[in-house]
Amino acid sequence: MHASSQVLDRIAVTFDDCHAVAAAGLILPATTSQKLGLEAAADGLVGVGHRPGRKVATVVHAMLAGADCIDDVDVLRAGATGRVVGHEVAAPSTVGSWLREFTFGHVRQLDRLAETMLARAWAAGAGPGDAPLVVDVDSTICEVHGYAKQGAAFGYTRQRGYHPMLATRSDTGEVLHARQRKGSANTARGAQRFVRETIGRVRRAGAAGPVTLRADSGYWSRKVIDACQAHGVRFSLTVRNVAKVRDAIDGIDEVAWADIAYTDAGAAQVAETVLDSHRLIVRRTKIDHPDQQLFDDWRHHAFVTDQTGDAVALDAFHRHHAVCELAIRDLKAEGLAHTPSGIFNANAAWLVLATIAHNLARWTAALGGITRGALVAKTLRRRHLAVPGRLTRSGRRWRLALPARWPWRTAFLSALERIRALPSLAPG
Repeated sequence: MHASSQVLDRIAVTFDDCHAVAAAGLILPATTSQKLGLEAAADGLVGVGHRPGRKVATVVHAMLAGADCIDDVDVLRAGATGRVVGHEVAAPSTVGSWLREFTFGHVRQLDRLAETMLARAWAAGAGPGDAPLVVDVDSTICEVHGYAKQGAAFGYTRQRGYHPMLATRSDTGEVLHARQRKGSANTARGAQRFVRETIGRVRRAGAAGPVTLRADSGYWSRKVIDACQAHGVRFSLTVRNVAKVRDAIDGIDEVAWADIAYTDAGAAQVAETVLDSHRLIVRRTKIDHPDQQLFDDWRHHAFVTDQTGDAVALDAFHRHHAVCELAIRDLKAEGLAHTPSGIFNANAAWLVLATIAHNLARWTAALGGITRGALVAKTLRRRHLAVPGRLTRSGRRWRLALPARWPWRTAFLSALERIRALPSLAPG
């Protein structure tokens, strides 16, 4: 046996330290949520169960610690972790019973809470202010494997699950709005109302500058365009490959195509025409290398927009819609990794709570001045949240001891100082 193995074999392991903190870095988002008044706002807005604010805060902070199911919230009750989050921690059984009480109306109350937190965070300095705001709308499949999940069904991906709609902020990855749907729901189901709600929410939250909505072909419809125009919002929507789109593309003169940057083994060009009185901008691509050629002719990708500007620049802007997949990836790697209940409305509530947790991490980074890795959930958690610690008290003062030589110590302490300096935005 090697010497290193002998040393490890002699280390005694006990679970008896009442001062240990499982995720001491939670003091950062917990301080942010206190400044924003999360618990008090939930008590005032969510009318289900006793002290709903405590349960909301428990689930949100547990998600930030890596919880993706109801049982995982118990991590907040380990050692002295509960003292770091600043509220009494609800037990998993309590959280599960509370979620099962939710109705559709209660989920809408959680939506109101999410909007309130968004408005307060933006007022504290995390918002776009007068700057342009780009909203990306998309949907995703949250796959489940049990047969007892109410509302779960097979959709276009042939996977059993739910099919929620999400609206994200392109530059920060915040989830601006979310709506749970059955797994069999068509992509465009409820899109018009969702778009109107999202635009109204960001305006009420303080977005005073120009707003542009981007979406893929599932949201291309007259109703969505009307919703954008009614609210003074620009749009950039991918169109489907239907007959009138193909006819419009075929009518483009060859001299109108402009080359854009593409792989060395192929070519890409952009041109524009008109479709239903809107600008139709078309990008066509082709692989020329014989070993990589999949198609003999050009492949076309088109979108309609009412934006002004050069077609090449607008094409690059529209392609940036793919950034919403990063926010969805992080959301599904955090609290939305699973849908823990068998009841549809409980899972709808879990979705909204996951978006609040997702946003709280990004607000903490923005308000705390954390820039490196601020948009990647696992990076934020690894560097600033999943920090082991020990909470002790001496001379009537609490002291949270964190590991020496922590690589991100300076950024952590700077963020905590900046967040603590914020004025409390909770009423009263």
